[in-house]
Amino acid sequence: MRIIMLGDVVGRGGTGFVCRRLRSLRQLYAPDLIVANGENASEGNGILPTEAQALFDAGVDILTLGNHGLRRREIYPMLEDREDIIRPANLHPEAPGRGWTVFDKPGLPRVAVVNLLGSVFMDWHQSPFDAMDALLPRIDAPVILVDFHAEATSEKVALGFYLDGRVSAVAGTHTHIQTADERILPGGTAYITDLGMCGPFQSVLGVKPELAIRRLRTGLPTRFENDPGGCRLSGALLDIDPATGRAAGIQRINLE
Repeated sequence: MRIIMLGDVVGRGGTGFVCRRLRSLRQLYAPDLIVANGENASEGNGILPTEAQALFDAGVDILTLGNHGLRRREIYPMLEDREDIIRPANLHPEAPGRGWTVFDKPGLPRVAVVNLLGSVFMDWHQSPFDAMDALLPRIDAPVILVDFHAEATSEKVALGFYLDGRVSAVAGTHTHIQTADERILPGGTAYITDLGMCGPFQSVLGVKPELAIRRLRTGLPTRFENDPGGCRLSGALLDIDPATGRAAGIQRINLE
């Protein structure tokens, strides 16, 4: 089974670029499933129903979120009504929506997608490690994917090893910088610390450089704006054996 997981989609530019390139991406890799992190898909940050629907219409099968995922209240009804957009599972139980879902398409094995939030510099309710221990007995699917939206690389690597052999893949998001450490862990779990970003590449994590520099240089409040420049699509291609749930391959994807 071939699966594409895409890093954080940033702003209208990133959303539009992903929507324009998904058809060629499908032709090139013939994936059975596309998962994308959409927590910054709207201008500024957060996600609105307009951008979420555009990504679905373009061919994204499952949208995951992160620490900005609940910032726009307009998305709450979609989180409650649909099962193809999920927020981190280790938020407070009163958070709208769900933290995991199952992609169940005729002719394909069932795929569970879990969204988790890191515990370092994040507002979380339950440890991501404990949250997965509680979730795994409830999941009935041979393939399990984890989008771990976290800041600390050490925490991401640690969760990868903690879940090695128990899930099919652990892919990090949030830093917007793609890492070059893709691998298959000893127990058969595909791992990458961060999938990268789908958005304006000549920017500071999607923000106009001059605005990010001003904020970092002066420490003064600065209203961030997404850079309007050329975009790059970043993510990873996974090959998973549905009979065992183990990964057979992982490779980075970058399209400009």
